[in-house]
Amino acid sequence: MLDRFKGFWQSVMLAPFVKLFIKLGISPDAVTLVGTLGVCAGALIFFPQGMLWQGVLFITAFVFSDLVDGQMARTLGRTDKFGAFLDSTLDRIADGAVFGGLALYFAWVADDRLYLALSLVCLVMGGVTSYARSRGEGLGFNAKTGIAERADRLVAILVLTFFGDVLDLPILYEVTLWALAVASTVTVVQRVLLVRRQALAPTGSEG
Repeated sequence: MLDRFKGFWQSVMLAPFVKLFIKLGISPDAVTLVGTLGVCAGALIFFPQGMLWQGVLFITAFVFSDLVDGQMARTLGRTDKFGAFLDSTLDRIADGAVFGGLALYFAWVADDRLYLALSLVCLVMGGVTSYARSRGEGLGFNAKTGIAERADRLVAILVLTFFGDVLDLPILYEVTLWALAVASTVTVVQRVLLVRRQALAPTGSEG
């Protein structure tokens, strides 16, 4: 759903940063790494202290690196596969840090075992959704389906956590955790069934 906005952000809002980083000789991989470290720091330092909206703002300052590094690579004409591999790998770490930080918040600050468990479900199933797609595509199948893409999950939890904390309405991020836990699980099932259908189809009809 949110992929439709990538072109706008990359070509309009983030273009000056892309040009500046290239001019300074900064590599796309460095942007990827710094962005991931920033997201992890925001989630694992602020969230466990109960500083939710502050953590979201800190994370937001780095999360757009995921768009900047890709645009930098295209501008530079970089075609090596390592950048894509690094980006995908570090995305999993960043996502895990966000939900891991929320899990620590519910364990140490809110003392709520239910939402601690839901945060962990979102962490695990979010990783499995990405793995299911990459593994399926690695085997030659189309596995791009589901109701919970990575960008949707990330934006939903960050936005609702921010407003839930600022407005003192924890129900906003609590409902979001329920929704993401269900949506991520459904997405995994959808991808498994899609790959299964292709794998069991008569030879020549996969795709």
